[in-house]
Amino acid sequence: MQNILEMILADLNGTISLPELLLSVAVACVIALFILFIYRKTYTGVVYSNSFAMSIILLAMVTSIITCTISSNMALSLGMVGALSIVRFRTAVKEPLDTAFMFWAIAAGIMTGAGMYLPSIFGSLLVGLLYMGCYAFGFRLSRRYLLIIKYSMDAESAVLAKVESIKNKKLRSQTAYGKDVEVTYELEVKDVQKESVIITAIQQIQGVKSCSFVAYQNDFGD
Repeated sequence: MQNILEMILADLNGTISLPELLLSVAVACVIALFILFIYRKTYTGVVYSNSFAMSIILLAMVTSIITCTISSNMALSLGMVGALSIVRFRTAVKEPLDTAFMFWAIAAGIMTGAGMYLPSIFGSLLVGLLYMGCYAFGFRLSRRYLLIIKYSMDAESAVLAKVESIKNKKLRSQTAYGKDVEVTYELEVKDVQKESVIITAIQQIQGVKSCSFVAYQNDFGD
């Protein structure tokens, strides 16, 4: 009975060594930097968010600290579960893929906090390499852009002739402002350099007042 009591008290009052804590946080930080590298290389959104990128690193390190703490103290782990259950995160994640990267960082933090350094490192490397392969050979074939042209009515025939040479286009809107016309096309581009030559030719047409080429994502279908 004395041994059982001592084991229970050891679990209730467990401690964690400082070198173990530092090692867990350091490994979590390195894995988070690798996750951030994959995120930046495969980012296809319009505006890159530095705050979200830094949150990936913080998530991994903070999760590692929490896991180290609750794994060494049974009473604290029960209290931590109760405390986290009442936390409500109100920040909306706009990109579904961002949620996956956040979950990846949290999983890496949990594994490093539990002392599973090799599985967390090799697992993250495997996930990153497989995701990069899928991105390079499957999801990077084409990107969507908006071509916005504003021109006078006198230049309409020349503009339409140039636009006809662009493949995989859809007319999204056409607005008339007196003698001026503004048209918006959605383009599915595989080679940006090739399409930029045509856009430069459109800009040089007499009567074209502006020509914008904007990257965007269409997540709502056609």
